[in-house]
Amino acid sequence: MADFGRILGIDVGGKRVGIARTDLLRTVANPVGTFSPEESFIEVERQIREEGPYKAIVVGWPLTPTGEPTNATHLAQDYYNHLKKRYKNLAIHKMDERYSSKQAMEAMMDAGVSKKRREKKGRLDQASAALILQQFLEAYPEL
Repeated sequence: MADFGRILGIDVGGKRVGIARTDLLRTVANPVGTFSPEESFIEVERQIREEGPYKAIVVGWPLTPTGEPTNATHLAQDYYNHLKKRYKNLAIHKMDERYSSKQAMEAMMDAGVSKKRREKKGRLDQASAALILQQFLEAYPEL
């Protein structure tokens, strides 16, 4: 029997947090939306309560091209710590997100998303969250 359960992906930013989730078989990641940091915690809770079951949460981990922490790494760390305390029954993972915003923008361009729609606030954040989650699925297919 199939092992059902979604994985939630989170791209943490100072002003906006992008959220994505997998399907129940964890084959593909899709954007959920973009939220303020405060609203994002409410959405994570709603996802887990209403859209589950969930097996894990993946937080994008911002690093420089050489692998060093960035100015945004502390935001991701705080978010990660909050999730670890709140959801003790879920695995919380970190996923290197170097170049995810650039790759998400290129993917939107390749898909023919207009410049006006690409520049809409939040679209890039949720696309980045989906990309981080998709990369996690490919890196850890056993989950």
